[in-house]
Amino acid sequence: MCKPPFQDIQTIQEIFVVNNNITYRPDTIRDNHLDNKNIIDHFNQYFEMVPAISEELKNEGYKLRYRVFCIEHEIFNSEHYPDDMEFDDYDQQSIHYLIRHRKSGEYAATTRLILPDVNNPEKLFPLEVHCKIDNFAVIKPINRKHIGEVSRFGVSKAFKKRKNEGHTLAATTGSDLHDYLTLNERRTFPHITLGLMACHIKACYENDIHYLYAGMELSLLRFLSALGINFTKIGPFADFHGKRWPCLINVTDLLDGVAEKNMDIWNFLTNNGCFGQARPIIEKRPAPMAQNKSRKVKSQ
Repeated sequence: MCKPPFQDIQTIQEIFVVNNNITYRPDTIRDNHLDNKNIIDHFNQYFEMVPAISEELKNEGYKLRYRVFCIEHEIFNSEHYPDDMEFDDYDQQSIHYLIRHRKSGEYAATTRLILPDVNNPEKLFPLEVHCKIDNFAVIKPINRKHIGEVSRFGVSKAFKKRKNEGHTLAATTGSDLHDYLTLNERRTFPHITLGLMACHIKACYENDIHYLYAGMELSLLRFLSALGINFTKIGPFADFHGKRWPCLINVTDLLDGVAEKNMDIWNFLTNNGCFGQARPIIEKRPAPMAQNKSRKVKSQ
């Protein structure tokens, strides 16, 4: 049976957002004194992944997107959103997620997975609209009904430990979050990015999505590569809500790459194997080791 961090509550919602100006460092996952084997436990102690199913929770996601993308990073013009909620036409065909801080009740991060339009399968994804796609050899064989796009992947500044701030909290949300957060909670902040990725793995699993589009900043590409996640660039550098590479990855390849690097992170992304298809790698890995060991014994 699958257990948290994913919550099986109908009134909870999940949303994804793409973030600017984050310094992604893979070593922060190891350097904050949290053992990798306890990533799930540490994350779930302080945060929960919330599927945004109800309209109320979707609105919470739109409010957080407004704060992250219009106020904190000024990617979108706040004057275009008089209700302080950032949303667009693609939200109707998206799976939404939030990450909530348990103690304060504040939403720390949000994202969405844009699904193919069932009524218009040839409808372009945002990445296809704003970026030039020239790697046709990679794209052409893929059935569009199995492609999704990672979108609105972002973390509130209040839950990011930024450069030169040590272990202090950048209290930018107007609330006194610094009064709530312990040192261990702040050390968990780098795991929020992994939490958003885990939400996407779950959404892909549940919606038969095999490939992911994403507009990737160079810092995020480096961070993911260190985890074994290697996106393929499918076009030139573009101005897509900031300077980004249009990229694509097969979800199974993503999980296989993580499994080769770190099974603890694979367990976190797949909720201990509940989502995704990298499980065979876990089962196959001991066999070669046993064979190699037996060969050494014979040679001696």
